[in-house]
Amino acid sequence: MNELAAPRPIVVGIDGSKAATRAALWAVDEAVSRDVPLRLLSAIESGDPLEAERKLVTAETAVRAFTAIEATGQPVKIEQEIVQGPPIESLIRASASAAMVCVGSVGLLHFQPSRVGSTAAALALSARCPVAIVREPRKQPRRLPVHRIVVEVDKAPAPDNDVLLGVAMEEARLRDATVEAIVCRRSVSDDTAAEGEGDRRALADLDRRLARWRRRYPDLHVESVALGTTFMEFLAYNCRTVQLVIVGAGNREHLRELVGPVGGAVLRDADCSLLIVNRQHL
Repeated sequence: MNELAAPRPIVVGIDGSKAATRAALWAVDEAVSRDVPLRLLSAIESGDPLEAERKLVTAETAVRAFTAIEATGQPVKIEQEIVQGPPIESLIRASASAAMVCVGSVGLLHFQPSRVGSTAAALALSARCPVAIVREPRKQPRRLPVHRIVVEVDKAPAPDNDVLLGVAMEEARLRDATVEAIVCRRSVSDDTAAEGEGDRRALADLDRRLARWRRRYPDLHVESVALGTTFMEFLAYNCRTVQLVIVGAGNREHLRELVGPVGGAVLRDADCSLLIVNRQHL
């Protein structure tokens, strides 16, 4: 008799930072919705015995501190794991058997909330499952609650587009949000007529793809938009009104821009989280 495969957990990178705490709390809903464990993973780099022992105690303390998750009252199974090795390599290795890896946008050793830390950026490019980069909340309170999830769809028809839309629908249902599916230009040219025609074709293709998702999720509010701007320009003007941005991992240059200094500058005053997915991840 074949044994059932073990459920793929939601893995959260834990380093004792407030950003990691926020990532763990964000990940609770992901684990509950899938009925899988929430695994809190701390990675300790080896050094001299005294330093290694100190780091081990720190990691154990950080993991135990996440009893805050239990305070949410959510029926989630919490697993705790401490591994030896660099955090980036450890999380990438864990991603091979995870449903999702969640990390804070910056770790314990970074002091600029506007930027994305090296661990989060490396995971976005190299993880073998979807990666959620959870940002710190802004200091200023929101005037209105934000219930919008934005998913960037490739302008050219591609199989990844349906995967991204499916992920966006599930996240919107989980987080009681609306979906805004957008196609953006990779660059802006002077040929406005040709660009406009391309936008219309892209929007028509997007609406055809969305038709079946709207039938499958009739209770969700779904919008489609073709923008005459780049994705970074869109985020610069809209990131304060978005709770989650979903993008594909296929265009490496585009992804590096999003999780690099340019994206950090654009998202400086926002707390929208990022979810990076790839068709091969699912």
